[in-house]
Amino acid sequence: MMEAFLFIDFGSTYTKLTAVSAEEDVILATAKSYTTVETDVMDGYRKAYEDLVTRLDNGIEFTKKLACSSAAGGLKIVAIGLVPELTMEAAKRAALGAGARVTDVFSFKMNKSEVKKIRESRADMILLAGGTNGGNTDVILHNARMLRDGDIKVPIVVAGNKSCNDEIIDIFEGHMNYHITENVMPSLNNINVEPARETIRKIFMENIVKARGMSHVKEFISGILMPTPAAVLKAAEVLSEGTRDEDGIGDLAVIDIGGATTDVHTICEGAPSKPSVILRGLEEPVAKRTVEGDLGMRYSALSLYEAAGKRYLRRHQLKNLSDIDVGKEFDYRSRHTDFVPTKEEDIAFDEVMAKICVDISMKRHAGTVTQVYSPLGMMYSQEGKDLMELPYLVGTGGVIVNSKNPKDILKAGLFHEEDLESLKPRHPKYLLDEKYVLSALGLLAMVDEEKALRMLKKYIVEC
Repeated sequence: MMEAFLFIDFGSTYTKLTAVSAEEDVILATAKSYTTVETDVMDGYRKAYEDLVTRLDNGIEFTKKLACSSAAGGLKIVAIGLVPELTMEAAKRAALGAGARVTDVFSFKMNKSEVKKIRESRADMILLAGGTNGGNTDVILHNARMLRDGDIKVPIVVAGNKSCNDEIIDIFEGHMNYHITENVMPSLNNINVEPARETIRKIFMENIVKARGMSHVKEFISGILMPTPAAVLKAAEVLSEGTRDEDGIGDLAVIDIGGATTDVHTICEGAPSKPSVILRGLEEPVAKRTVEGDLGMRYSALSLYEAAGKRYLRRHQLKNLSDIDVGKEFDYRSRHTDFVPTKEEDIAFDEVMAKICVDISMKRHAGTVTQVYSPLGMMYSQEGKDLMELPYLVGTGGVIVNSKNPKDILKAGLFHEEDLESLKPRHPKYLLDEKYVLSALGLLAMVDEEKALRMLKKYIVEC
């Protein structure tokens, strides 16, 4: 009996299964089926599993079954902080790094209309921060009372001024589902997001499985259920940084285009690549993720159309396609999320959409540089990461993986002369998640980093 691992990714559009040999660094088979979130996600899983079994030899036993999910829009979090540029930004980074989609952010003392907005939202969780340790206490305590009095039902992760923790417990106890963790900003400009990220992931596994049928998933997996973006980020970290016994490939960015969002993950310091540059803003984390909820190939097609405007449509040569009603095409894809293009003109349209997703998401993720005058003369001020000398750009997501021109799609993320302040990459090498297994190998890395690294080096190929 051959032993194998089964990795399941309940995506927003497709449920993807990957079977990996337990003994060898080999992918035995993959299969996918449309994610049946409207009925029961297990329906799509069973269809994909039946397909997977037909591709495998008889006598295979799955000793581990690990899963990640972005079905039903993935994990949605509201982030609350004190100052927009400081603790609120730190809270947002913690949520994004945990694999969440931040649906709203609030700063300073909240009012009743903001609490009502949270209550009526479809957020799965709230991250409550505010104040450095020993600093401001008024704001976070006010916001805690507002959340309690606002009849908020979702779990709340408290990651603010530790001096307030006892009082917050008194406010929440018996009323709220809350979890206390370490401050996301213990001192000024000092970011500490890992404890909050881990708390969010644990709550996700225990409680936040609201897509239809997801409650049954925990019954057959082997203990790991995490947001898909968190699994991809884990894979990116291992591929970049390596393990104790083997080096990774170095700094990189991963662009993941999905049906609902486009995620960008960078593993690099992003320090200035040129002299005479001063840094401003919060220190950037080495492992950074941004998620663009308005840039997607299906669920977010209409918001992508709005974000693109004529500028990006023209930049990526939509005018060279056949004479079509552009708005109608975007609208069709938003209403038919299971649409798979087969005609050349439909494939070409999808690839233009993908280029726009890559272009805008990389611009939002990368840092910016502006000219400033100083006593020493003209200098430059950098905010965010400098990606200009980034050596690798990795593409994943269905539209890139299935494209005949993945390199052309990824090139849309490069520096463009129309955006002179952007610090987007200039001349990276292009890598492809050829077998669409980044999320699966991220799950594998949670239990065996060495094996995951070897397989990442094998299956992430140059394009």
